[in-house]
Amino acid sequence: MKFPLLSFIVWLPIGSLLILLFIPQRYQKVFRYIALCTMLLQGIGVGFVLKHFMLGADLLIGTGASSSLRLLEKASWLRLSLGNLGTLTIDYFLGVDGLNITLLLLSMVILIVGVIASWNIQKHTKAYFALYLSLSTLIIGSFIALDLLLFYFFFEIILLPMYFLIGIWGGTKRAYAAIKFFLYTLLGTIFLLMTIIGLSLSVYDPVGTGINIGVIAPGETPSAEKVATVQAMVQANQVAPENVVHSFSLMLMTDAANFVPGTTLSLVDGKTIGGQPGRLIAFLCLTIGFLIKLPAIPFHTWLPDAHVEAPTPISILLAAILLKIGGYGFIRTAYSIFPEGAIHYGFWIGMLGLFSIIYAALNALAMQDLKRMIAYSSIFHMGFVLLGLASLTHEGVNGALYQMFSHGLIAAMLFIIVGVIHDRTKDSIIENYSGLATKMPYYTTVAVIVFFATFGLPGFSGFIAELLVLLGAFRSASFNAFLPRWVAIVATLSIFLQAIYLLWTIQRMFWGTFSLRYQQCKDSLSDLTAREYTMLVPLLLLILILGIFPSLLLDIMNPFVNYFVTMVNEVGRQNLEKIVH
Repeated sequence: MKFPLLSFIVWLPIGSLLILLFIPQRYQKVFRYIALCTMLLQGIGVGFVLKHFMLGADLLIGTGASSSLRLLEKASWLRLSLGNLGTLTIDYFLGVDGLNITLLLLSMVILIVGVIASWNIQKHTKAYFALYLSLSTLIIGSFIALDLLLFYFFFEIILLPMYFLIGIWGGTKRAYAAIKFFLYTLLGTIFLLMTIIGLSLSVYDPVGTGINIGVIAPGETPSAEKVATVQAMVQANQVAPENVVHSFSLMLMTDAANFVPGTTLSLVDGKTIGGQPGRLIAFLCLTIGFLIKLPAIPFHTWLPDAHVEAPTPISILLAAILLKIGGYGFIRTAYSIFPEGAIHYGFWIGMLGLFSIIYAALNALAMQDLKRMIAYSSIFHMGFVLLGLASLTHEGVNGALYQMFSHGLIAAMLFIIVGVIHDRTKDSIIENYSGLATKMPYYTTVAVIVFFATFGLPGFSGFIAELLVLLGAFRSASFNAFLPRWVAIVATLSIFLQAIYLLWTIQRMFWGTFSLRYQQCKDSLSDLTAREYTMLVPLLLLILILGIFPSLLLDIMNPFVNYFVTMVNEVGRQNLEKIVH
């Protein structure tokens, strides 16, 4: 029997959590070591996943347009009778491909760093690490779940540990920030839920349906011809509704032939909502839901408050991983299931990305709180993700995925930098510091390097990400005409705005004569500790390595990107012609 490696990395933290619950509160150090050992074991598991991914053979799921997957784990979870509408199946379905494998690697690096950053947590230590372990399971589960309802399960429950981690261990306005985070994200999941309900009644499993009508024998591995036969029968309304087996499989949803004719989200006789095709409305609902999580302007206002009030380890996780779930979900669902929406709204998604870039840069320039400035810097970089996706070119999509990975590493370092100074003085206001280089030279050196990496200095991973996105934006004008060249030109010039606020921050905080507003904290301004070096040095090495050898990441992503760009451009245009004309 094959070892369930994916299930192991998902559920290991829950096993550790159950052990932790039986340990008395007074053993605070034990809780830390349990969390650290769990993250390290999880990281080893992800290492084996990467090894098998690189060596394994492709496995195609579904028919027609489908992505290559490896290390699949699938089991029946729920089977519900819908009466005369057929049967609804919900599967425990996990898998990795070129889209989620890189985010899986990023998550493990950051989760390990987050535990080390949590080492000095003293308040309700047992509860804190219990929530942290549960958050680890939910993050990993969100990235590798291939059943839409299972993905929604992980994605939605992330709200709970994050709400408590901000609301209990946050700053003075933690309750306000936690509630704002919860309500904004809940609003996004409501938009997702509406689309999920529509998909549950529209998508069917051709294999399960084929078994019901006798075309496929139970237990048989059907040929592509038999699957195509079942699809043709369903599309021709030759299958009774009660024999249709509905499915939440994300892989089946990428093939329009797996939609029941006449349903709201079908290409064949699909319904309209308010005069608009249901598939385009569904794309917009998914877009809003994931843009809140990303976040993009104007759905961003929860993020600066959450970052300012969250404890440093949670800010690290929030910026480095949780925002990426929004980008991942956007690609995995909206773009892959409804490619015609990506074609129809491509220009506007690009404009939203451009507006997010400029607006975030201008706001960062006005910020006095270092945490709030970095929060707007995250919105700036997520704007590049949107711009790369909107271009729908190989360079642009590669750049968007590279940006998510690169920003995860850089954002983690930025919040560690803030955490270092905040731990010593309990203050993160930029103007309250000057000349820190004279008191904390090693801290200053690392901080300046990270700031340079943030605005994409050549030699760092951020430069590769932004370069690819901008190349894709420029090429889009001739490749598919989604983005005019002026969009790419303005996006390129916006990097200058980012350099201004980062260099100004360096000038104010680190150079000049040493001064500190709260003089009683002067003696506490020690340089970096061994624990802080342990967090910063590996991340710094990674952004340098990926800045010099980008093929390490691009070679993993390229097969998926090649399939994805071709599928969305070709299938999206075909689908759009069917539902609009």
